[in-house]
Amino acid sequence: MATVPVTLADVEAAAANLDGVVRDLPLAGAQWLERLVGGEVRLVTENLQRAGSFKIRGAYNRISRLSPQERARGVVAASAGNHAQGVAVAAQLLGVHATVFMPEGATIPKVQATLGYGADVRFHGTTIDAALTAAREFADETGAVLIHPFDHDDVIAGQGTLGLEILAKMPEVRTIVVCLGGGGLLAGVSLAVKSRRPEVRVVGVQAAAAAAYPPSLAAGHPVALESMATMADGIAVGRPGDAPFAIISERVDEIVTVSEEQLSRAVLLLLERAKLVVEPAGAAAAAAVLADPSAFEPPVAVVLSGGNVDTLVLLRIIRYGLAAAGRYLTLAVRMQDRPGSLAGLLNDIQELHANVVDIEHNRVDAGLRVDEVDIVVHVETRGPEHCEALLASLTARGYQVLPGRFEPLPG
Repeated sequence: MATVPVTLADVEAAAANLDGVVRDLPLAGAQWLERLVGGEVRLVTENLQRAGSFKIRGAYNRISRLSPQERARGVVAASAGNHAQGVAVAAQLLGVHATVFMPEGATIPKVQATLGYGADVRFHGTTIDAALTAAREFADETGAVLIHPFDHDDVIAGQGTLGLEILAKMPEVRTIVVCLGGGGLLAGVSLAVKSRRPEVRVVGVQAAAAAAYPPSLAAGHPVALESMATMADGIAVGRPGDAPFAIISERVDEIVTVSEEQLSRAVLLLLERAKLVVEPAGAAAAAAVLADPSAFEPPVAVVLSGGNVDTLVLLRIIRYGLAAAGRYLTLAVRMQDRPGSLAGLLNDIQELHANVVDIEHNRVDAGLRVDEVDIVVHVETRGPEHCEALLASLTARGYQVLPGRFEPLPG
């Protein structure tokens, strides 16, 4: 195996450095996943970590190793939120001034939390990559030290301490599943795990709409994506970091991708079954296991990397997840526009044991006759089979159900 920029000794030193800084979190059980996988599954709850994600590990390890002269110049970072909070907390603990560049669309709770931890926040661009460019320019202009979110040896070593913890808490583990953006977490975990237990399978998971690693690994070097569009802003990174790429290309067994529907379903199930609030990026590993449970040999450790999500965004994700799981049905019924028509439709839906969430009337479509109306009904169901039964029953009762179903609620 070729030389990589970070060693196991670096990760072990980072673990000693982080002693008393990061929370010692127990692994959570997941019987609902175990039934699918056919064996033991444990959730690695970094969504409950200090500042709401694993990022405090790498940020603290990096800043703590700066010289007094470097600390005096302050630090600068770029992040959609989790790295921002990790840097802000680490800087606050170490008495260092922090400036953080965030994309314009960063969620309000992440911005407010970063400010609350004492950092100055500036907005630039619409992606992490654009914010990172601004942070580099700020570092050049002011002398502040750039704390890269993933492309630095000390950051990777800090993130790798999670791998040591997984091995210590789950010594029988056979598969570890980790979300993947720029690569700092996956690189650190895979380095630590493979150095001690090379037989353990390590799998990285990217959002399909922001997956830079598959084409980069195929090319043999980091390749930048032309565009990205995913709800998982925490792993929406357009180009892999050079340092993590070198490790991941050698140490990681497989990279898989998950769809937006699979991400939203994972967020929903983690909330319902595990009682854990997890952001889409943090749920990527769980989404992969849900999508293909037979592909992961138990015992399996599933890393939930972060839980910083805006409440309104979470509401939309939950609605989208319910629709993707077939538990929300949006149907349009064309009927006579006369008294009692709506009441009759709602009564029939109730008899079929579905719950009406919202109703819309459309009387202005060009295809409607003057005495017709389209009623759009958003219905909560028990799942896809219930949706099919509801549609079939309404059709059998003479309703003209228009095309289009399993649509997410507007939000």
